[in-house]
Amino acid sequence: MRPPARPKFELPELRPFEAGGVLRSEGDYDALEFADLDLTGAEARSATFLDCALRRCVLTEADLRRARLLDSLLDAPHGVGTALQDAQLRDLEITEPRLGGVQLSGATLTRVVVRGGKIDYLNLRQAKLVDVTFEGCVLVEPDLGGASLERVSFENCELRGLDLTAAEFRDVDLRGAAGLEITRGFDRLSGAVITPSQLLDLAPRLAAELGLRVEG
Repeated sequence: MRPPARPKFELPELRPFEAGGVLRSEGDYDALEFADLDLTGAEARSATFLDCALRRCVLTEADLRRARLLDSLLDAPHGVGTALQDAQLRDLEITEPRLGGVQLSGATLTRVVVRGGKIDYLNLRQAKLVDVTFEGCVLVEPDLGGASLERVSFENCELRGLDLTAAEFRDVDLRGAAGLEITRGFDRLSGAVITPSQLLDLAPRLAAELGLRVEG
C-alpha cells in the first residue's frame, strides 16, 4: 500500500483581489488572495488560479467548469452547487470546507488534501484522483461512480452513503474511515484495504451482494 504524495507548494507574497473585481471566464489569476468574498454565481469557466489563496469565500453556484486550481489554498470555502466539472486541481489544500452539491465529475485531482469540514453530495463521477488525502472530514453520499482512484486515503473520516458503482481502486486506504457506509458498488472494493472490524461491519452486505446465504 503506497501512501498518497502530499501537495508541494509554498505561497508567495500575495496581492489582495479587489473586492469590486469580477471573475471572468478564461481569466488568469496569479499570486492573489481572495478573502471573505461572496462569489455566488461567479462566471470563471476555464480560468486559471496559480499560487492563490481563497479564504472564507462563498462559492454558491460559482461556475468553475474546466478551471485550473494549481499550487493554491482553499481555506473554509462554503456554499452549494459549485460547478467544477472537468476541472484540474493540482497541489491543492482545502481546509474546513462547508460545501454541498459540489460538481467535480470528470475532474482530475492530483496531490490534493481535504482537511476537516463537511461536504454533502460530492459528485466525483468519472473523476480521476491520484495522491489525494481526506483528513478528519465528513462526506455525505459521495458519488464515485466510474471514478479512478490511485493512492487515495481517508484518515479519521466519516463516509456516509458511499456510491462506488463502476469505480476503480488502486492503493486506496479506507482503514482510517471511522464510519464506512457503502450503499452501492461493493464489487469495486478490489484494490482497497480495510480493517478486520470494517470487514465484519460490511460482511452482511457483501454476503447479500454475492448471493451468499448464512445460516446457523
